Amino acid sequence: MSPLLRAIARRFFWSLTLTILLTLMLPGATWAASSLGVDNGHLSACPASNNCVVSQNADDKHAINAIAYHTNRDVAKETLLKVLTVVPRTQVIEQTDNYIHALSKSRIFQFIDDVEFYFPADEPVIHVRSASRVGESDLGVNRRRIEQIRLALRDLNI
Repeated sequence: MSPLLRAIARRFFWSLTLTILLTLMLPGATWAASSLGVDNGHLSACPASNNCVVSQNADDKHAINAIAYHTNRDVAKETLLKVLTVVPRTQVIEQTDNYIHALSKSRIFQFIDDVEFYFPADEPVIHVRSASRVGESDLGVNRRRIEQIRLALRDLNI
């Protein structure tokens, strides 16, 4: 076997091994992708795990403030889209007139977090939800991400 094929086989083996180990270590894993979007003016509630924050109808463990803005909704949305372009390993995958869905990947293991933003027509706020797709804890990553986005928007005077 050539050295290149051996390297590829070794990488595949370790990747598969890591996937199996993580699956066994995270038996309570949840896939958040099935509960995305806005339903009756609300983002989905967080699961019981400690890897999600949401600004609507949340318990104390998962609650985070919505992001207030002081401009019109279209400017707030465009500014948020610009901010998301500089959030590391984050890509906007869906947007409508009142909703943005982005994926954010962790640096090392490439775990995916779903990050959602909802712009209700009747109030000048951006409701937020950020949730890991797998695991029980995110060590506060989702909360910090939303707070960093909030600070960036505040610096841009929205």
